[in-house]
Amino acid sequence: MISAAWTSVALLLSASVASAAFNPTGNTNLVAYWGQNSYGATHTSDTANWQTNLAHYCQDDVVDVFPLAFLNVFFGIGDLPEINFANTCNDVDDAVFPGSDLANCQFMASDIQTCQAAGKIITLSLGGATGADTFTSESQAEDFADLIWDLFLGGTSTTRPFGDAVLDGLDLDIEGGGTANFAAFVTRIRTLAEGASKPYYITAAPQCPFPDANLDTVLNAVGFDAVYVQFYNNFCEVSNFNVPGDWDFDEWDNWAKTVSPNPDVKVYIGAPASSTAASNGFVDASTLGSILQTTKATFSSFGGAMLWDISQAYANGRYDEAVKSALLGGSSAPTTTVGTTTTRSTTTSSNVSSTSSVSTSSVATNGDCAGVAAWVSTVAYEGGSQVTYNGHLWTAKYWSEADVPGGAAGDWTDDGACTTSGTLVPAAVSSTFSAASTTAAHVSSDASSASTASVQIRPSAPSASATQAASSVVISSSVSAVISPSVSVKAPSASSSAAASASSSVAAPAAPASSSAAATVSSAVPVAASGSAQNQPSSAAVSSQISSSINLTATASSVAAQPSSASNATNVTTMTHASNDTGASAVKRSRVFRF
Repeated sequence: MISAAWTSVALLLSASVASAAFNPTGNTNLVAYWGQNSYGATHTSDTANWQTNLAHYCQDDVVDVFPLAFLNVFFGIGDLPEINFANTCNDVDDAVFPGSDLANCQFMASDIQTCQAAGKIITLSLGGATGADTFTSESQAEDFADLIWDLFLGGTSTTRPFGDAVLDGLDLDIEGGGTANFAAFVTRIRTLAEGASKPYYITAAPQCPFPDANLDTVLNAVGFDAVYVQFYNNFCEVSNFNVPGDWDFDEWDNWAKTVSPNPDVKVYIGAPASSTAASNGFVDASTLGSILQTTKATFSSFGGAMLWDISQAYANGRYDEAVKSALLGGSSAPTTTVGTTTTRSTTTSSNVSSTSSVSTSSVATNGDCAGVAAWVSTVAYEGGSQVTYNGHLWTAKYWSEADVPGGAAGDWTDDGACTTSGTLVPAAVSSTFSAASTTAAHVSSDASSASTASVQIRPSAPSASATQAASSVVISSSVSAVISPSVSVKAPSASSSAAASASSSVAAPAAPASSSAAATVSSAVPVAASGSAQNQPSSAAVSSQISSSINLTATASSVAAQPSSASNATNVTTMTHASNDTGASAVKRSRVFRF
């Protein structure tokens, strides 16, 4: 039986590490992601509190599991994957294995082994907000599993990024592309782990709206040891725990007991470790502690808590300690608890875990396209978002980016032909548009310079300094000229004529991307002129280019704002891949965050 197999895993762990704090069948475990220097991404000048070496966080019994975030590219140069651990190890600032972009992080071996000796579980998280690799066939998935086994787990290879350190398993944080053939990948890893000298764990990090848009298929096909559900940046976030119809842990509990191939799978409550770790969903430690204890006492599938991320937790007065203390208190639910399914709306909040977030002021009825913006491929839409495309009104079923309405992905519901025309709705960009405070949720780096080479962070909430600016920026979603050289914005590239013009009020929306782009910026927002917005600065110059307030950089030539057609704009809050570099590696991410 499958459940018996998971029990044997737990017994093996107990026998091999008698002092281990982690208990795969327990309900007091604390998981904290390490690797993306989320705090550094949102606090670029406070380098003293940036992410440090892994072993630093293993000196007490607070955190039990550290997923290393992320392996963000499956098939890179030389058919080898790529890993990115922000300011600690990446393919720009560190050596790579010959003929590849796979960073050589063998200096981390001793840290990993130190944490394991202290009873911690160290796994490798695959994906992140920008990780959207897929498998074209089961055989490709199985071959990739063999490779991952040899590079990071119990196999052997001359190309081992962590040297002789052997990780304890894998975590799937797949936030794009779907999970076709991932079941074959997981099954192959399970087969390779049979008879091994230690247990290997397989976990996943779905978003809280049930079912998860990307992980649902694989979660229902093969057994996982745990799911670290991201209860933030969505309507079902921890801050909505007391909102009827929003909080949906019961649905995950029901899935665990009635659908999952492993009926003993544990469900964790994932939460941001500070207000700057996610766009939405943060609650103070006392509130989260109460939620954890209530859930622990109600649902037997409850396994503990997950935090994004450890750098944020440490900088936030050791938020992780308070969470662990709460987990150790309270009562536990009887093991006979049975979950039930509750029908809920899938409309999410206006914050998105990706490089862009979409908001709408109202929900249009069938065919009524008035005030609804046109679909844009570079925008990440949340469930319930509406767009116009090919003369029809469409509603997103769940989080979607780059998937055409009516396309094979099936992300959109066709609400029928437009009976009224769509109108241009300019995008409202958050006043936290700065390298220090706007990052996307698990975003990994694919940049070629050290200044943009690192971090996948979950979308950040407004920083205090940015909020005090009390300024708003209105920018068309088709304009991407307003980017600082140290910030890579996932939006259409600015043309040579793109620019931003300062104004004390909101002016006309910018022209579509096909014409010269322009943006209207509030007078409270400083606009710094520089060279091409596409230039990548060297790492040494980054710190001087990042402001704790709003910095928008346009090309040196200026262009007046131009009116645009009604079909070429959308409501967008642009998120950035922000560099936090001062000579070390940088920052790039999202759950929303997607994660």
